[in-house]
Amino acid sequence: MHQWYQWLKRLIGGAAPRSALPPAPPAPPAPPEVPPAASRTVPQAAAAPAPAAPPAAPPQASPAAVPAAPTFEQKDLLNTRYNRWLFGAAHEDTLETSGAEQRILQTLSAIAGSPTSGADLMRRMPGLIPQLLQSLRSEHFAGADIARKISNDVVLVAAVIRLANGAMLPGAQAIASVEHAVIVIGQEGLRQLITTVAFKPIIDLNSGHYTRLLAPRIWEQSERCAAANRALAEALGVDPFEAFLAGLVQNAGLLVSLRMMDQAAGESRDLGSPMFCAQLLRSARLVSAAIAHDWHFPPAVTQAVRELDALQKGAPLSPMGRLLSLGDHQSKTAILEEQETTQ
Repeated sequence: MHQWYQWLKRLIGGAAPRSALPPAPPAPPAPPEVPPAASRTVPQAAAAPAPAAPPAAPPQASPAAVPAAPTFEQKDLLNTRYNRWLFGAAHEDTLETSGAEQRILQTLSAIAGSPTSGADLMRRMPGLIPQLLQSLRSEHFAGADIARKISNDVVLVAAVIRLANGAMLPGAQAIASVEHAVIVIGQEGLRQLITTVAFKPIIDLNSGHYTRLLAPRIWEQSERCAAANRALAEALGVDPFEAFLAGLVQNAGLLVSLRMMDQAAGESRDLGSPMFCAQLLRSARLVSAAIAHDWHFPPAVTQAVRELDALQKGAPLSPMGRLLSLGDHQSKTAILEEQETTQ
């Protein structure tokens, strides 16, 4: 699993290219000009010209300004607004939770406190995706074998064919087979596509109300947070790939809880009380951190996810924790501002 993580890091993060060649050595000085022999007068020694001033050093770009991490009060206020939008319902600000909400919280807390991380509930990560990533590690991968494995997942089949057709020229014959799509996309395209699918939640006809409602919204926030993390990583001295992973995995526990909501709520649409949301997010973060640990993500990622919902005001944050707090706050703020604009 550790080797898989290192491969995934090389895939998404990549290494900065080294300069191609060292600078050429300076050209030797031109020989002094010899005066003509016919000249009989000896010129007086002239004062040596003053050395040319060295060229001014180019101004160095100042580091990008990094906003301060949101305060406890700012996070609490934003999360309250975000949770109302997430569940699509307005609840009175009470300390009570319904019977269904209590059952969900008890189940999620049990997972958070158990030796198993809940990674087996992520539906895709433990099964097909690692097999595909392992096959794609080879520079001489077998397209037929990759196509056969992709064919076992309907969502992957649709994603691969859609991406391949998007790369075709206008008027070209549409691609209908996985084998043809694999040839068109190529190895690097497949790596990027499969890595994204590995974290994306599954929504199908058998999904309940809360999976259909919440999963797309949670995934949108995860993607935006991961992108914001990566953009801010260099300024905060954090590895961009690890920052990207932190943004994606932070909501893994929340995605795990969706099926619990569907099962516990039944036909009810009354989940989402303020107390339920607050407790749900805290337990879900613990499950997310356990999943990150189980997948052998860097310790900084696991720690940052645990720090995201720290209860103590003014609790110290690690560099990754500060970054994740910023990315989470920026992504939620952007989503809410867009929702207010469209309403």
